[in-house]
Amino acid sequence: METIQVNTSQHVAIDYPVAGLGEQVAARLIDLAAFIVVGVLLLLLTGLTATSQSTVVMISIWSVYGACFVFYPLISEIFMNGQSIGKKLMKIKVISLNGSQASLGQYFIRWLFRLVDFLLTAQMGGLICIAITENKQRIGDIVAGTTLIKTVPRTNFNHIAFHPVEEEYTPVFAYADQLSDRDAELIHEVISTFYKTNNADLIYTMSERISAHLAIKIPAGMNELDFLKTVIKDYRYITSKTD
Repeated sequence: METIQVNTSQHVAIDYPVAGLGEQVAARLIDLAAFIVVGVLLLLLTGLTATSQSTVVMISIWSVYGACFVFYPLISEIFMNGQSIGKKLMKIKVISLNGSQASLGQYFIRWLFRLVDFLLTAQMGGLICIAITENKQRIGDIVAGTTLIKTVPRTNFNHIAFHPVEEEYTPVFAYADQLSDRDAELIHEVISTFYKTNNADLIYTMSERISAHLAIKIPAGMNELDFLKTVIKDYRYITSKTD
């Protein structure tokens, strides 16, 4: 499975799988279906009120609908962090090939090349390109330097898979509550990825970042994996007492 490295806010590189042809097609169909439903409803509404609506009003309504249809992919990706409704439901998103969030210019270029990918080639240009390229890119992605990845669902902190902290527990790191929920989720994500890939570099890098962030040293005899687990345990205990 093709993957691409994404650097997190803690500068830890995590491999995300590239979104395949199936996910990309499904996301596009969902978006199209949403517009078809809106279009049918709008057609029924304007049909029922046709006698009381002027031609100018009708043209204006359908012009706005057409503009929304044309610019929706661009606007949604800009304001939904690389996603549309279809992409969000399929849990995929647009990112830059270097793993960072795509820029406005990249979103614009890949939107502009929809003409080549879908309209001028009767949908086939983009589909063929996605199927044969290493990073599952359509022509617009290749030109813009972007691709689509499968997003890992953000874990609700209450569902993090660690054992509940006992009532009489004494925290090892008293300042663990300086972490944010997002930091804790990221630690969990790194640990989960380590168990799947056995990539110890993730653990070493993350433990270094967290120890620097909290201004603490890993105690002698405690390895980096246990350090991260202990920090999470301390965080959960301390924050539960302050809620």
